[in-house]
Amino acid sequence: MTARGEIWIPTADELRSAADRIAGHIHETPLLTSQTVDTELGCRVSLKSEHLQKAGAFKARGAHNAVFSLSDDDASNGVLTHSSGNHGAALALAARSRGIPAHIVMPANAPQVKKAAVFGYGAEVTECQPTLEARETTVDSLQRSTRGYVVHAYDDRDVICGQSSVGLEIVDQLVHDPPDAVVVPVGGGGLLAGVATALSHLLPNCVVYGAEPTGADDAKRSFDRGLLIPQTAPDTIADGLLTSLGTLTFPLIQRSVEDILLVDDRQIVEAMQLLYTRTKQVVEPSGAVSVAAISAHRHLFEQAHVVAVLSGGNVDLAELPW
Repeated sequence: MTARGEIWIPTADELRSAADRIAGHIHETPLLTSQTVDTELGCRVSLKSEHLQKAGAFKARGAHNAVFSLSDDDASNGVLTHSSGNHGAALALAARSRGIPAHIVMPANAPQVKKAAVFGYGAEVTECQPTLEARETTVDSLQRSTRGYVVHAYDDRDVICGQSSVGLEIVDQLVHDPPDAVVVPVGGGGLLAGVATALSHLLPNCVVYGAEPTGADDAKRSFDRGLLIPQTAPDTIADGLLTSLGTLTFPLIQRSVEDILLVDDRQIVEAMQLLYTRTKQVVEPSGAVSVAAISAHRHLFEQAHVVAVLSGGNVDLAELPW
């Protein structure tokens, strides 16, 4: 509990408890390296490969922590959410792991590869118009009819604690070679808030940056003004980063993040190509913004050891942007 006016900051013990809770349900993803990438970016880069996570994205961490934190009574009617893809797939997988139903509301224009993943994990999918209002009203309607438990994609304490396990793994994997900086994609902010909070507890000298497309830059504008500014009319190839920061994630980001680094869609595509050609990794646009940010703001990272979080790999191979 927090007093009125205070922000919620999960403790290191809370974050470790979440990591322990999900350990049997998710992958500990590897840190990949490439001398060619290092040379290209002018620093030493470790790639935290969440595109190799279950369901193809870091979202599996928060979804499993949320689902397995529920009491039997709260879980009895299943879970539901709205999602453009990765959170929906992750929640569907977590629900299947616990043996409960999942209802996922998806915008009609969500990538087909992400719809297929949600269906594949056994969830019931309800399509809606591609607006936040339509997504939220459809979830409200489903909640009334199913009485399921709504798991928000990012502005949820259990979800944030689950995502923080990315940061805990980075610390454990690099215990003898700690990074100088970590760059994390930011949309709603659950991953960035979780990783930044974990590192503030365990590796306080490490600088954490968010990475965001210029066509969906609410996090940057909010961060710079110190005021939560909603996303309006986002336009970017990074379809997983279209959402606004949340009331839980924004204060954590303000507290523990150095800055939000912007990149345009051309730079994102170039980062995807670099990863594909030099490391043979298929990373979706939203996941490649961290590498794009290191490239575009290389003066910040010259000769440093930097971890770039590759947040997801759910890209339609028939629709690669090049």
